[in-house]
Amino acid sequence: MGKALADAFAPARAVFEEVDAALGEKLTRIIWEGPAETLTLTENAQPALMAVSLAAMRVLEAQAGVDLARDARFVAGHSLGEYSALAAAGALSIADTARLLRIRGRAMQKAVPVGTGAMAALLGLDFDQAAAVAAQAAQGQICAAANDNGGGQVVVSGDKAAVERAVEIAKERGARRAMMLPVSAPFHCALMQPAADAMAAALAKVAVKSPVVPVVANVLVKPVSDPADIVRALVAQVTGTVRWRESVAFMAAAGVTTFYEVGAGKVLSGLVKRIVDGARGVAIGTPDDIAMFSLTNA
Repeated sequence: MGKALADAFAPARAVFEEVDAALGEKLTRIIWEGPAETLTLTENAQPALMAVSLAAMRVLEAQAGVDLARDARFVAGHSLGEYSALAAAGALSIADTARLLRIRGRAMQKAVPVGTGAMAALLGLDFDQAAAVAAQAAQGQICAAANDNGGGQVVVSGDKAAVERAVEIAKERGARRAMMLPVSAPFHCALMQPAADAMAAALAKVAVKSPVVPVVANVLVKPVSDPADIVRALVAQVTGTVRWRESVAFMAAAGVTTFYEVGAGKVLSGLVKRIVDGARGVAIGTPDDIAMFSLTNA
């Protein structure tokens, strides 16, 4: 991820160097050389994904003249991507964002003993149906709808036995597919409360500014610009549902027709098109993507 950007553009290299310096280690070596099992540890994956997003953003600004304050109506991010969105909009420094995501990754991993929590994807059920499945599966344990991704894709999270029950109940209720996910912890449910507490403490120590463009917060499905509101939303999202479907629908209702996914991958661009009829989802993460953006927006 991001290697081609760093090789081609000085602003991208500067972002990766800033992240390495903030963390006091060469995260870039792990991003570009592996091993994969080290990169996918959530304490590494979270700052790594942010670094790639911000590297691409800085290149868009330098090469294509993008100015978020002028060109964007909103910024938003899915789960950890909300931190990337806040950094892109100037609410958080890149160094602080890297350190916060390292803390977030470690705290989420530590919150629940390995093997006691789980997550599962339920495909073909809408959010209300999936939430009802989770409630039925809980049986005194934790099981909650964690990610409302849109396009009939909802992820549930909680105690392992409860999530396994949810998979079976979802199949009985007509889910197209229901499957356990290979994740290291049950994110975005009440079991993550220790991690939410850790983030409240960490965020209290960093400077949060008003972003140059409003951030649509995952847990609120509305734009926030006040630093105190931003911090509250970031703490709440650790245990709260990632309301991505509603966030995209909110932005579309406010007049947004084109959504740019800046960073690694194209998952969100695909979801956008499934959530909003006629919306354009454009992924920008490589030098070729930047060249195409520059051509089409010249």
